[in-house]
This record gives sequence, structure tokens and C-alpha cells, in this order.
Amino acid sequence: MKAEVKKEKWGELPDGRPVDRIELRNPNGLRLVCTNYGAIITELWVPDRNGKFGDIVLGFDRLEPYLGSHPHFGAIIGRVANRIAYGEFELDGQQYKLHRNNGPHHLHGGNKGLDRVLWDVERQITNEEPQVRFRYLSPDGEEGYPGNLNVEVIYTLQKDNVLRIDYQATTDKPTIVNLTNHSYFNLREQGTILDHILQINASFYTPADETLIPTGEIAPVDGTPFDFRVPRRIGEQWDRLSGNPRGYDVNFVIDREGPGLVQAAKVFELETGRVLEVWTTQPGMQLYTGNFLDGSLVGKRGVRYVQYSGLCLETQHFPDAVHHPNFPSIILRPDGVYRHTALFRFGVRADL
Repeated sequence: MKAEVKKEKWGELPDGRPVDRIELRNPNGLRLVCTNYGAIITELWVPDRNGKFGDIVLGFDRLEPYLGSHPHFGAIIGRVANRIAYGEFELDGQQYKLHRNNGPHHLHGGNKGLDRVLWDVERQITNEEPQVRFRYLSPDGEEGYPGNLNVEVIYTLQKDNVLRIDYQATTDKPTIVNLTNHSYFNLREQGTILDHILQINASFYTPADETLIPTGEIAPVDGTPFDFRVPRRIGEQWDRLSGNPRGYDVNFVIDREGPGLVQAAKVFELETGRVLEVWTTQPGMQLYTGNFLDGSLVGKRGVRYVQYSGLCLETQHFPDAVHHPNFPSIILRPDGVYRHTALFRFGVRADL
């Protein structure tokens, strides 16, 4: 089987601009389908232990539902992923106000974040590895952020069955940046993810208040329901969780010794034998278990997305970092370059 990368028109935005559908396939048959609207990953086909391919991400069959209200299925999130308290921040003595789209707070880039814009597309195949490169210029003042921000995101399907995501951004004014991908995974393809086995290489996490804004503390996971240092069922400690709705929506501080790629998490699914490893250059990773899915959205192949239908493993800087000097900085200046790499490695285990 040869590597392939194809592009076709998928639909149009309300203003008439065409939207593309891009399909990548590696020599092993792994297939990723995405669109230049929001750089959204709409399908991701990987094999189970018997070699049967299945689509393991949540999303829609058509463009139109992505244009409406949905929980960021598969999208690139920015300029700043996660929450900024009260939709405002100060940088170099100047106050900036952002859209408050999550109660009193700013979430995932605002009303029109990077998940709701049309990106430029380039395709290529290098060493039998198909790749799509998305580019977008976020103008100065978009959603309240300062600076013209040039953003580039590259999806590569590697020969070793890895989805590699490379992020890069530059600015002409001091600004803040924290990009991620918001794919919802279900290694069994349907049902809930509560029986998935999860391991997270994190000895600490960032506690948050009832509105999911970090307190600023970096706390040990020991003795808490956030301790996934050894593999356990996602739903194993459900009764110890608080919040309404109940579930995980928490940032983990990834264990690391120095910069570079480290393994942040590993997920196993017993029925299919599928395994997902997440590697990142970032200091944190948000675990979200689809708590707010309520069955109102009907996705691909007519599947209704009920609560806990998918889990997100969002490699990132910490939420609300701009308000916490003890968190790694998300400030980007004109003489700097934002870079971030995430690897999603797929495999199977015959012994599960």
C-alpha cells in the first residue's frame, strides 16, 4: 500500500468560501481525515488486534454541524487553549479584555477561536509519510488578543503509526499563546470510555475551583482520584470525584527531566486491544472525559454522543497561566517562536 494525500471540496461557509476535506493514508493503512475549517480532525482509522480498522475519534459526517454549536470536536484550539479567568489579562502594563464565552471566563480562544476559521492548506508526501500543513494569520485584536499571530500546524501520519502534530507561531507584538488539539478519542469506537485503562505520567496536578480556574497550587496526585501513575480504569475512582457533571476535567503536570518529548499518557482498550500513547514537549496535559456530552449531538454513522463518549488528552501549558507567575509562561514576543510537538502513537496488545 502506498502513502496517499488527497484533497476535495467538502462544502461552503455561509459567505461562500469553499471548505476542503483532506485525507491522509500511510503505507500501513492508517487514515486521517481532516478539514481546513478549524484544522479539524474528522476521522482517524486505526486497526484493532485482529487488523480491523475503526474510526476512533468523535465528529460529524458533514460540514454543517461543525459550523454550529459543538464541543470543539477534533479542532485546533487557540490562541489560548483552556480558560483565562474573567476574560482579561495584563501584559507589559497594558490590560486586554477577551470574549467571555464560558460564564465569566474566556475559553479555548473565544467565540471565534482557531477552531472556527478557514486555514490555508498545503499537502505533500515525504519518505512515504503523508502530511498536511495548515497556516492562518490571526490579525491583531482578533478575539481581543494583541499582535498579528502567524500560526502553522502540521499533521503527519508517520510510517510507525504515529500521528505527529507540530505547532509553530510568531507574532509582531507581545502576546500570549497556548495551542492544542481537541480530539475526543474512543478506542472502542462507541459506548463510553469509563472502562478504558489509563496511565498518566504525572506526579502533580493543578487544582481548580468550581469554575475550573486553577487556584495556582501545584499539588501531588498521591491519595487523590487524579493518581493515574499506575494504569487504572478511568471510572475506577468515579465516586471520589466532585463537580456537576461528574468527571475529569483537570490539568496534569507531566513528569519530565529537561526539555523534549516525553510520554504523557497511555490508554488501553480491552475489547479491541487498541493502545494509544501520547508524547509531548509541553509541561501539561488536560484530561477531559466528555462530561458535558448529553446525547443531543448525533455524530458519524448516526451515533448519538452520550455523556463520557470520548476522552480528550490535550497537551498544553497550564490553564490560566497568564495569571499565575509560578506556572510556565505562555508569553510570546516578536523575537521568539512558539513551538510544540505532540505524538499520538497507535498500536495493539494481544494480551489484553
